[in-house]
Amino acid sequence: MSKTIRVLFLAAEAAPFVKIGGLGDVAGSLPTALRALSETETGGVKLDVRLVLPLHMVVRTESATLRPVASFNIKRAGKDLNVQIFETRSGELAVYFIAGEPITTSGSVYSANPALDGEKYTFFSLAALEMAKHLDWRPDIIHANDWHTALAAYALQLKHWDGDLRGTKSLLTVHNLPYLGPDLTGRLSAYGLPLAQNDLPEWARAMPLPLGLWSAGKVVAVSPAYADEMLTKEFGAGLEHYLAEHKSSLTGIINGIDTDYFNPATDEGISTNYTLETIKERAWNKTALQTTLGLEVDASVPLFGVVSRMDTQKGIDLVLDALAKLKTDHWQAVILGTGDPTLENRAKRLAEKFPNQLKVEIRYDGRLARKIYAGADIFLMPSRYEPCGLSQMIAMRYGCLPVVSATGGLKDTVRHGETGFVFEGKKAKDFLKAIHDALEIYENKAYWQSLQRNAMAEDFSWKKSAQEYTKLYRSLLLHEGF
Repeated sequence: MSKTIRVLFLAAEAAPFVKIGGLGDVAGSLPTALRALSETETGGVKLDVRLVLPLHMVVRTESATLRPVASFNIKRAGKDLNVQIFETRSGELAVYFIAGEPITTSGSVYSANPALDGEKYTFFSLAALEMAKHLDWRPDIIHANDWHTALAAYALQLKHWDGDLRGTKSLLTVHNLPYLGPDLTGRLSAYGLPLAQNDLPEWARAMPLPLGLWSAGKVVAVSPAYADEMLTKEFGAGLEHYLAEHKSSLTGIINGIDTDYFNPATDEGISTNYTLETIKERAWNKTALQTTLGLEVDASVPLFGVVSRMDTQKGIDLVLDALAKLKTDHWQAVILGTGDPTLENRAKRLAEKFPNQLKVEIRYDGRLARKIYAGADIFLMPSRYEPCGLSQMIAMRYGCLPVVSATGGLKDTVRHGETGFVFEGKKAKDFLKAIHDALEIYENKAYWQSLQRNAMAEDFSWKKSAQEYTKLYRSLLLHEGF
């Protein structure tokens, strides 16, 4: 008889219900991918994964029926706070929503007020654990994500809950370490959680993500390279020494992408569909993109693409510096994104300097993004740090070869000279050299096309990530025979 691992997956956001950033993509895809694994792929266990989210005011539930399944109180400063639990389904996935006054008061998913967010996510994390008492379903694993839900692992570690969760283990995925969350000293005591005496730096002992790092049975960074980088002063957010001392519990698993949605063979948002076998048809997408942008239609000119938040973390300043200093004027480029107004204005000014070569679109446009992935030749992504990154994987899926910096998930996913180009260093000249290397190879069309095929053949599906998470779940429950 098969054993079942029950996983309660906690997140602040998840597509399609609410999506602000990359966490929404992960939480919208990974639970479903875990449930879809066959017992052959999981080593003979079944995975019963369920997702729980705050019922934010902006949650989209038009196409979902929310069914009330529980109502209970939790204590805050000696007073009762009512919690309401609703359930719906996303395909085969059970999804719970938690409602209550701290969530309603906060309004948006992420507030500009740390106090509001601290209150909301403390309430949510503790209510998610308490929920187990009121459902005919006890989780074996609490899978928390980032600081917003890290307190669930902390409360579990302190055995704040009674026998309902005895034996339940926790895992915390860190999507971006510097976001540690606000100081929760007052809120922890209000909700009956003591400040644990632990070996965290003193300044971090009331911050939710560090508390989660201390208490979770396993900590997962969103790429193996980022797991290593978290142990360094540059990327460790002040916790590098602590993490180095506890690195036996830290591992890295690359996020996946939705390979059904991002599929050049079936994507209805691009001009011409194509596959590995029909990659020559891809050229029609370049023609269509040049036409859409008002660029000269020229199959021979290398066309750069950028789809990114306009931020120095993403290296947009390096992109602008490099384009301005290219040794050749035989190039075209399109930059799509919004963000830092200073960088937006710099990009616009550069486009004015190169009106026939550079187009800048200051907006979010998912359809145009896919046209860029399908039509551009070279994808520019010189991030200063990138825990995982999705754009480089999407670009490769569409045969657009990325030029990326050797950091985090970028160097874990791009193979230099085989599926793209990876450069060391953090200056525009380092990036510029990598671009010139790519341009040199671009002139050899047959070789370039072989690299495109290599990139398109890479497996960035969520199945791979889900299998790695399953191994961690089983290791946490090893004493129970999984």
